[in-house]
Amino acid sequence: MKYNVGTTDRIVRVVIGLIVIAIGIYLKSWWGVIGLLPIITSVTGWCGLYNTLFGTSTCKIKG
Repeated sequence: MKYNVGTTDRIVRVVIGLIVIAIGIYLKSWWGVIGLLPIITSVTGWCGLYNTLFGTSTCKIKG
């Protein structure tokens, strides 16, 4: 699998994911589960939207 999520992008995704999860917990809503998506893409280093829809990459390392 090719990586297409760079370091800065990964950090931003984790922060956004944690914020969405925290809001979901605060509001006692299942919508907070959506915060797992950016965290998962950050951990794997691959984003399907970047690959298929945008055809771009924020990763400098070819992998």
